[in-house]
Amino acid sequence: MQKSVMSQVQTGREYAKKWPMRKELAPLFTEFRVIKATELAITVMPILAMLTLFMQINYLGSSFLPQAVAIALFFLSLPLQGLLWLGKRADTVLEPAMEHWYKELHTKMVANGYQGHVPKDKPRYAELAHLLNDMFDKMDRAFTRENL
Repeated sequence: MQKSVMSQVQTGREYAKKWPMRKELAPLFTEFRVIKATELAITVMPILAMLTLFMQINYLGSSFLPQAVAIALFFLSLPLQGLLWLGKRADTVLEPAMEHWYKELHTKMVANGYQGHVPKDKPRYAELAHLLNDMFDKMDRAFTRENL
């Protein structure tokens, strides 16, 4: 089923908040870099879009308004592209090797006293984010170091 763009952006925002921003995960998953870049783009791009629009119209005149608007819209679309990617990634089913690691990690956590949600048959990256968050929050450091 196809999701609307706005619901995918909302899913991306929720996934970015849910993903554990830990340096240990940075080499393993691209989410760390995408979330950091998207957060930066959300802060910087609206300012850059307005500055570009103002500078081009101020120095080049109103005849360059279409080009200035196009460039400003491009800058404004960059954070949305990051959120759309995150939304799609959150709903993506884990590939077989990652699914095996997810289930193995969940089994080890349950053996060490974890009482969380039951893993799904086809887990998505959103469930992986939830499990990793629980691992960092509820398990001790020795367990975390051993399983990453």
